[in-house]
Amino acid sequence: MTPTAPVETLDPGEAEAEHARLAAEVLDHERRYYEDDAPVISDADFDALVARLHEIEARFPALKADSPTQGVGGQAAAKFEKVAHARPMLSLEKAFTEDDVRDFLTGVRRFLALGEEIEVALYAEPKIDGLSLALRYEDGVLVQGATRGDGRVGENVTANVRTIAAIPERLVGAPAVLEVRGEVYMGRADFLALNARQQAAGEKIFANPRNAAAGSLRQLDPAITAARPLRFFLHGWGEVSAPLPPTQEAAMQWLGSLGLPLNPRAVRAPDLAAVMAVFEGLAAERAAIDYDIDGVVYKIDRLDWQDRLGMVSRAPRWAVAHKFPAEQAETLLEGIDIQVGRTGSLTPVARLVPVNVGGVIVANATLHNEDEIARKDARIGDTVVVQRAGDVIPQVVRVILDRRPAGSRPFVFPDHCPVCGATATREEGEVVRRCTGGLTCEAQAVERLRHFVSRQAFDIEGLGEKQVKALWDWGLIKGPGDIFRLEENDAGSLTPLRAREGWGSQSARNLFEAIRERRRIPLVRLLFALGIRHVGQRNASLIARHFGTVEALAEACLTTPERRAQAMEELQTVDGLGPIVVQGFEQFLAEPHNETVLRDLLALLEVQPPEIRAADSPVAGKTVVFTGTLERMTRDEAKARAEQLGAKVSGSVSKKTDIVVAGPGAGSKLAKAADLGVTVMTEDEWLALIGG
Repeated sequence: MTPTAPVETLDPGEAEAEHARLAAEVLDHERRYYEDDAPVISDADFDALVARLHEIEARFPALKADSPTQGVGGQAAAKFEKVAHARPMLSLEKAFTEDDVRDFLTGVRRFLALGEEIEVALYAEPKIDGLSLALRYEDGVLVQGATRGDGRVGENVTANVRTIAAIPERLVGAPAVLEVRGEVYMGRADFLALNARQQAAGEKIFANPRNAAAGSLRQLDPAITAARPLRFFLHGWGEVSAPLPPTQEAAMQWLGSLGLPLNPRAVRAPDLAAVMAVFEGLAAERAAIDYDIDGVVYKIDRLDWQDRLGMVSRAPRWAVAHKFPAEQAETLLEGIDIQVGRTGSLTPVARLVPVNVGGVIVANATLHNEDEIARKDARIGDTVVVQRAGDVIPQVVRVILDRRPAGSRPFVFPDHCPVCGATATREEGEVVRRCTGGLTCEAQAVERLRHFVSRQAFDIEGLGEKQVKALWDWGLIKGPGDIFRLEENDAGSLTPLRAREGWGSQSARNLFEAIRERRRIPLVRLLFALGIRHVGQRNASLIARHFGTVEALAEACLTTPERRAQAMEELQTVDGLGPIVVQGFEQFLAEPHNETVLRDLLALLEVQPPEIRAADSPVAGKTVVFTGTLERMTRDEAKARAEQLGAKVSGSVSKKTDIVVAGPGAGSKLAKAADLGVTVMTEDEWLALIGG
């Protein structure tokens, strides 16, 4: 029996449904992990969930639009001052097998056009399960400590950082500005001793050393942090005002010479065989190490190659985290619930007798769709094997048939929505069954509002899933615009929010203040919040950058059908936006209700244009097309470099194109550029313009 549905067997509908379910789980777990320091699943659970998302996205790239794989970490908590990182603190892509690491190295060679004869050495270091921290030194003096937060904005924890003995207050020989990154952690023995003291004092017991370290660092009272046995290992850097040595290994040794603590188990590995030996050695030694590690991080050793490789939306191309494998356990399938998503998809969820799988309690698992249930022949009352591994977690791997109870019956998937009772249909060629109730279905309407206020959308403090449902039930909000009229309407209400169950004067004031703060919102967040099919963070960013301002978007999309059609044709030329994404955007705008919602929001909000990266570069804001054969860099590298400098890369030439970079073999695009009078450059001229 197939343990899970291989991605290559998924049709677009099935892939979309599974992807949406997994994405929702990832976002919830990110909030619990990064913001609350109270995860309910292990890192193996989380990483495997994300791994399945990546696997689906590799075959269905348009689904990246709705994916948390395009974001980093969690929101900066309100109780600490926010700190903008001079350089983003990125996450890392994950590898789970030797083949994954081999694919990573192959991708690096392809991007840089390196032959097999050229050594691609890696710097390998244990991946510590702690809390990421950035330390800023100016003229050798520690001036700031900040958590990663969402990768761009973190929390100022400087006072607490000063209490950690392993972090030096001064560095001798440091440049004028030196920002370093590392991991705050707690040793196992120290963790056990801390929990013993906590229990004796009747205080909170921490679930694991990572939670203890994170909770200790993020204390409002530095004295509490000082009493906790926190440690620190350096693993990289951010902004540096002086040139670095040419390799990761040499740069780390230089930083260590300044007095910063390095992990003694970090080594340089010349090839795949060597890094696998490091991985296997650390896996064997893992239990004896006095701090938790959950894998090994590999970084391209040459820093000039790191610069050329650059980054994607949430991770560098020059690094990968190779995770240790997970475990299995048996448990009882007690029930199968049906959940309704914001697009009407009916999702079966397995309810399990809670079971300890490698130290983590697993109580439920996604069953994907009715075909997956039939394929596994999963029935209520079955004993099943649950796995936390690199495909999808929690996952029902298989049913133990010889322990099936007598009289069990196959599960019958409902053909009506369990919430509104409308018919649930399954279109030909799709595996997803959807409620046909549309906006009359309470589940769909509420889920859309929950998406609107979610962390990557409007991110309104104090307006979570439970609050949205309560405000809906009380009739206070029925659409996104109602959120921004809530305070005004509340002022004239006979039953104000402060008088309702679960609320008080202070919590109501806090909510109204949080809503007011979100009246000023970036265009990319607004686009993501609308819940447009296939338009997630990445594609929302591409669309926002294409239009530039909300006024330009409104002129193109909210005037006449002819202008809208023209705008959709122009969107097709944006590099990275496929026809499926554009079609989803067009279908959204064609729905009168959606247009009404958007117009309502534009009247209520101040929408900010997207930030232009490298705004002072000579190509910032310009539209660039690459055509022909590039000889000094690969096409992928050329596109990545242009985008880093703030340019928009297009796949076709139009009157809005500013520059065409033409190499040997350029054809119709070069001819069209000449007809339109667009500036044409050689590769050498382009490199001279951008500074090489």
